[in-house]
Amino acid sequence: MDDLRQLTGFFPFEGRLEAILLRPARGTPVHSAPAAEALAGRGLAGDRSAAGRGGGKRQVTLLQAEHLPVLAALLRRDAIDPALLRRNLVVSGLNLLAARSLFADRPLALRIGDAVLLEVTGPCEPCSKMEAALGPGAYNALRGHGGVTARVLAGGRVSVGMRCRPVQMPDGLERAMGIEPTS
Repeated sequence: MDDLRQLTGFFPFEGRLEAILLRPARGTPVHSAPAAEALAGRGLAGDRSAAGRGGGKRQVTLLQAEHLPVLAALLRRDAIDPALLRRNLVVSGLNLLAARSLFADRPLALRIGDAVLLEVTGPCEPCSKMEAALGPGAYNALRGHGGVTARVLAGGRVSVGMRCRPVQMPDGLERAMGIEPTS
């Protein structure tokens, strides 16, 4: 399997959903939930992104758990509470940036459990509010470590502990949903 197209779609291990964090409204505290309903084309029920018009590329935000110790080191902290980063889903065991393959025969999607399907749409860049939340240097520390954005292609229940894995996007799914490919 030395072809680059094959390698970009090959993930030998599954990841795990470590946390679900909901942001009910802009500027309100994030709260942790053991489970949530992913709504196709909208986001997570109980999160402010699902209350909007829907259809955007930033319906759900994901953070790679392995980046938390890196951020803590860069900010000279013992640990970072993922709630401070205001991302929805914390996933371990997967390189989330690699789940947005531009070289695979078909775009990759992220399957959570058996039902939920997310399309990784791009990086989740930090905002200036991270300086207030995490202290001086947080904006630059988060660059490249801020996670990814995604849209919900197929909804369903997500729970902490569920497996996560990149899968090839089913043929015609984007077209059937009226979504323009992001690559």
